[in-house]
Amino acid sequence: MGDMRKDYVLERDVIVHPTTKKSTDSKKCPYCPGNESMTNPSLLSLVAKDGMLQRLQDDENDFVKDWSVRVFESKEPAVSTSTPNTYSDRPLYSEPAYGYHYVVVASPDHKDSLATISVEQWSNVLVVVQDRLRWLYTQKGVTYVSIFVNHGKEAGADVQHSHINMVSFSTLPPRIEEEAESSHKILNEKGVCPMCQAVTTETTGPRQILQTEGFIAFCPWAPSYPFEFWICPKKHATSFSKITQKEINDVSLILRATLGGLSKEVKDVSFNLAFHLSPEKKNSRQIHWHIEVYPITGSWSGLERGYNVFLNTTSPENSAKLLGAACRKELAGLVGID
Repeated sequence: MGDMRKDYVLERDVIVHPTTKKSTDSKKCPYCPGNESMTNPSLLSLVAKDGMLQRLQDDENDFVKDWSVRVFESKEPAVSTSTPNTYSDRPLYSEPAYGYHYVVVASPDHKDSLATISVEQWSNVLVVVQDRLRWLYTQKGVTYVSIFVNHGKEAGADVQHSHINMVSFSTLPPRIEEEAESSHKILNEKGVCPMCQAVTTETTGPRQILQTEGFIAFCPWAPSYPFEFWICPKKHATSFSKITQKEINDVSLILRATLGGLSKEVKDVSFNLAFHLSPEKKNSRQIHWHIEVYPITGSWSGLERGYNVFLNTTSPENSAKLLGAACRKELAGLVGID
């Protein structure tokens, strides 16, 4: 198993995890129906029956059929609950890469993507993600749960079939810790949540892409990637695990519309998607939860890699103008507006 290492100086985490993938029949997708034996048994499979969604799971040699969403432990986990309990000190600091790594298959149809599945299917997926998130936070050694998507080869996807990764950590990821600390500092100094400020600023502004009843999508003021956009609750909220079914349906609608619009505006685009959530366990450093989408349209330069200064050749205002038109058209088609 791998270990979690820190930079000599910076609070930067690196999981060193040599892969041990075995060669398989490349014509078979392990996430497609009929190939369930190629993955670990499902911990949760949603099955539509008689107008209801049943929550089932695989037995040892008996796999659930006709599922719409399927969750299982990754066969190549980035973290593991069986990792050796070994530590080392600086300058060669390392600790166990302890945690859980789940895969949530978003559709039984291999041709479906997160930009083409129905809004209802997106809701089913998010219900499952929320279920796993709640369960993970009851487990010992789980401090934070990351939820992310790798879509396309350039974004790091090993399997083309649409899926979501859920990886837990025993400590806060540096990016989330930095965001939480900065949010807490601004809240103390100005008495306002910085993301709430951003929502107010971007609503009806030149970087807004789309709005639904409870969520707004916008290109951030200082994006790291061309066409990067965020999806944020309009009202202050720190916990995704506590949102209602109505809110799940709403965020599903804006996710489907924006990813659909992105795929229409930027053909064959690879992208990463990441949920930025507050840690659920006792922690005074909370963040206004949101989703960030990073389209991969080019390569990083020495500025990005060497200095963490991002060079963006497309203004967020222009990206929002192009994405907004495509996403509004996509939304109109989804809700039946001419």
